[in-house]
Amino acid sequence: MGNSFICMSKKDAKDNHGSRSKRLGRSQRKLLAEEEFLHRQALSMALHQHQLSQRFDGSMSRRIGSTSSRRRNLSDPFSNGKQVPDFLENIKLKKFILIHGEGFGAWCWYKTISLLEEAGLLPTAIDLVGSGINLTDTNSVTTLADYSKPLLDYLENVPEDEKVILVGHSTGGACVSYALEHFPHKVSKAIFICATMVSDGQRPFDVFAEELGSAERFMQQSEFLIYGNGKDNPPTGFMFEKQQLKGLYFNQSPTKDVALAMVCMRPIPLGPIMEKLSLSSEKYGNSRRFFIQTLDDHALSPDVQEKLVRENPPEGVFKIKGSDHCPFFSKPQSLHKILLEIAQIP
Repeated sequence: MGNSFICMSKKDAKDNHGSRSKRLGRSQRKLLAEEEFLHRQALSMALHQHQLSQRFDGSMSRRIGSTSSRRRNLSDPFSNGKQVPDFLENIKLKKFILIHGEGFGAWCWYKTISLLEEAGLLPTAIDLVGSGINLTDTNSVTTLADYSKPLLDYLENVPEDEKVILVGHSTGGACVSYALEHFPHKVSKAIFICATMVSDGQRPFDVFAEELGSAERFMQQSEFLIYGNGKDNPPTGFMFEKQQLKGLYFNQSPTKDVALAMVCMRPIPLGPIMEKLSLSSEKYGNSRRFFIQTLDDHALSPDVQEKLVRENPPEGVFKIKGSDHCPFFSKPQSLHKILLEIAQIP
């Protein structure tokens, strides 16, 4: 009978627009409710961590993620409408090991974990020694090997015929580099997020030298140093005050996530970031490295990140606009898409 042409009155059009607005409103409310639920979970874990630290001594290690109960068969915004099973065909390695930066813990990846799990992947976040709910006294953590032990133990137990993707944030990049040197055959790709992607013979601290000054000056003059063995001995760690943390790390982050971080962050052991890394061309040099730049970062400026990339070129460089030093807070969707994109690279 040919094409039908339907005319709508202004009232009909208005009603239709109103219905669509209601649908959009419900969708947005659902997303906000889900994010609020995740935030409550993370805050609950943080408070539990704080209670544990008041009650117990000793060493604990925490891994979160890799739970199938929260995986859903959803269309991912990155996959242009394709269903998750089709999208996953391009990703052979699904295990992402997430390594936090200085002062943080496994808790800081709570948004990224949920997004990766919804895409059908297997993320695991690890607490380094003296971080998160690992209750080791940070003053006793003196070497990068000590600090990285939970990551090294994890890789030690990865079957010889399997590989994982390592993701390191900030000084967690040094732990990733250390792992690449010791377990190169178990790491498919390493992703550095505004991280200390150092060269052989460099210290993680050297990356921050432009912001914090020379190591010698920092050790002599910094007001944030901790002397766990007494003032007559070298400093053992440092911890920024809350206002400095907010300005350096969270200048683009939502207020409630900053509040979460203020509850959870712990002192930073000084020894591991002052240690020079020994990285060989045969192991670390042959690894597949990718770097994600955060373009509104006050702790590690975009210029410093560019310098890192120039001096130690990775296989690929990605950028997140408007992101501070904690991309899992301010731009979790952008980070999630980039991780998926890197995972698909042959």
